[in-house]
Amino acid sequence: MHTARRAFLHLGIGAAAMLAVQHRAGAQTYPERPVRIIVGFPASGQIDIIARLIGQWLSDRLGQQFFIDDRPGAASNVATEALIRAPADGYTLFLANDTNAVNATLYDNLRFDFVRDTAPIASINLIPLVLYVHPSFPAKTVAEVITYAKDNPGKLNIAAPAKGTGPAMAAELFKITAGIDVVLVRYRGDAQVVTDLLGGQVQVAFGGISPILPHFRAGKLRALGVAGAARSAALPDIPPIADTLPGFEASGWCGLVAPRNTPVRIVEKLHDEINAGLADPNVSARLTDAGVTTLALSQADFGKFVVNETEKWAKVIHAANLRPD
Repeated sequence: MHTARRAFLHLGIGAAAMLAVQHRAGAQTYPERPVRIIVGFPASGQIDIIARLIGQWLSDRLGQQFFIDDRPGAASNVATEALIRAPADGYTLFLANDTNAVNATLYDNLRFDFVRDTAPIASINLIPLVLYVHPSFPAKTVAEVITYAKDNPGKLNIAAPAKGTGPAMAAELFKITAGIDVVLVRYRGDAQVVTDLLGGQVQVAFGGISPILPHFRAGKLRALGVAGAARSAALPDIPPIADTLPGFEASGWCGLVAPRNTPVRIVEKLHDEINAGLADPNVSARLTDAGVTTLALSQADFGKFVVNETEKWAKVIHAANLRPD
């Protein structure tokens, strides 16, 4: 009996050792076939462009194609679930973004927990946002916008795209942090926000810097404050909103994740290659041209970053009593 038990244990140990060797070998030779990067937004958008830049870098470095699989729908929840249901073998990845941190609380019927069910690989970028106004609006600073709103409760209109988007959440955070009574005017997308602001139909908006920069330079719109923690290279003369509202920060972001339990060596290999890309002047310049700022964090810090973002937006969603559109 004891002999049989010892034989069984030896077989188990031997099998485990063999699996460990195969696991290490698989990670060392990864990738052996094309890798899919799922994106939760349409082709040609900013998120898709970032995914293609990183995918091309990884393809060139690792000798296999990293192809982009755009799966828009349900505020990227369709794409996220496709990632989570995929095998944890490193051949299906996902370009996560700030929407995932918001959706974790905004949607109460998700069939997954983003933080629990994904493995953070590498942060890639921040997407700077800016508070801007029509030139006819009297406020010249963030503090003056707040004063105007407090002197005219319920009369200031702030354009906000669909709930859960970066600019919309920045507007909600601004409203709560400043303690002001304003009307958030909902739009389907950023393009219509810019059109109506240029036409004077709304007074104030949050948006990405890159799409609106030409209007700033032409004097058709006025930037008052950037929503990131520091000044933006694209608008070096514009102070952070945090100078007026300490602690205020609302930036979009992107980073690569994999299904939970993806082999650690594969995750580490991808992390190192992506960080090498972010340090490459050509890749960095192309990301800047796409309107974003590189963000190179350790795996652990990227994981903490996602948790912190999820917790921050959960508080805003509960305070504003937001529900999906």
